[in-house]
Amino acid sequence: MSDVLINKVAGSGIISLDLEKYLPAGEMVVFDLKDHLFMGLILKEKDFREALKNMDWSVYGDKNVAITCSVDAIIPVWAYMLVASYLQPIAKNIFTGTVEEMQKHLFIKNLSSIDASEFNDQRIVVKGCGEVQIDNYAYAEITRLLLPHVKSVMYGEPCSTVPIFKRK
Repeated sequence: MSDVLINKVAGSGIISLDLEKYLPAGEMVVFDLKDHLFMGLILKEKDFREALKNMDWSVYGDKNVAITCSVDAIIPVWAYMLVASYLQPIAKNIFTGTVEEMQKHLFIKNLSSIDASEFNDQRIVVKGCGEVQIDNYAYAEITRLLLPHVKSVMYGEPCSTVPIFKRK
């Protein structure tokens, strides 16, 4: 009698989906409007425009830039637009908000680029642990994207899964 080991997971047809592959790439930096406020409170248009004109924008080259204001000041909408106009030719991505909000936005954007129809009638395991902590919103988003297409969605590893959805 031969003891042949059979990999039942490999033969199951389950597709493993690793969300780490969709994490935003590139350095994330902040452009803080507070650094350009008079007395840390007031945006003076003439001074602001001059400061932006004389800035070395190359430091933002090919980076993900979050435009924010970290102090409680009233910032006119056009100020964000003006900063974006300088960043647009050189930055990888521009976002108004915090770095954390930008990371979430870019992650969801990357997940949305998945052609879920490629998984029609497939059994999918969304990988549950890895090198990087993945926030709950990403798991909810991938579930939302996959459900109309897949036969089933599971969470974990192919050898040990938690069932999430099964088409009847």
